[in-house]
Amino acid sequence: MAVSFVRFGLRSVALSLERTAALLSTNTVQNQIKLIHSKPICNGTVCYLPEKSRDGHELVERSNSLRRCYSKQHGRPEEDRRKEQSDSDSDSDTECKGFDRSEFWRRKMRTVHNILDVDKDGLISFNDFLLFADRFKALGHLDEEQTKEFTAIIKMTWEEQWGAIDPYNFVTVEQYLEDMHHVLNDKSLKKRAHRWLPYLFKAVDKDKSGFISVEEFKLFFQCLGLDNEHAAVAFAVIDTNGDGKLSMKEFVKLGKDFFRTEDEGRVSKMFWGPLIDV
Repeated sequence: MAVSFVRFGLRSVALSLERTAALLSTNTVQNQIKLIHSKPICNGTVCYLPEKSRDGHELVERSNSLRRCYSKQHGRPEEDRRKEQSDSDSDSDTECKGFDRSEFWRRKMRTVHNILDVDKDGLISFNDFLLFADRFKALGHLDEEQTKEFTAIIKMTWEEQWGAIDPYNFVTVEQYLEDMHHVLNDKSLKKRAHRWLPYLFKAVDKDKSGFISVEEFKLFFQCLGLDNEHAAVAFAVIDTNGDGKLSMKEFVKLGKDFFRTEDEGRVSKMFWGPLIDV
């Protein structure tokens, strides 16, 4: 008889635990559904999804609910860029207040991210930056001083925009979109962001004439990993005065305009080659 009571007691405890687990599981699922359909709240520095109590009122913001938007400081926190889950969906755009750039602009930024991702692993690292610069230096048209300056500017650009030079410091597509949006809203960063463009020009100006012909523009596209046919088409479009050449001033202006404008009618959209579709 005592054994029966013990068994009955254990069975009652087990059933109670099962009901509790089921209730917690149901509440967890319901909370997750609420979070999925909740609108992010941003304060200019961070965005987070609010948790809701049973009566529908938002709870106090908690640290584990915070979601990174973009920092107004130079460079993103190192831990936010570590490659912890390489299979994460890096193509999604962050929905933050003010981050309402057009899909056309986002396509342009994805295009450049793909170009800077030299090893094609879906992420930009400082090593990618170095490999990108090495393609232009390998043409052999920069002198020793220009090569040193180019390397220094590439390093400085990385540190100002993405922080520490670290083998585990990666920039996903989403982070690149956030950071370029940040750059365009920071006058100081905006002015310095693409200081390496003149060195790309000098690297492909093989006759040192101060102008780039269509053949030299093909060298530029080759360094971007694009073919000559795309280069010829792009050059025909961006050479608006039809003189068959681009000055450094024209080249740099087109390169910067690509990042700054959302106007689909601007010829600068051809500067970095065909825009990717995804």
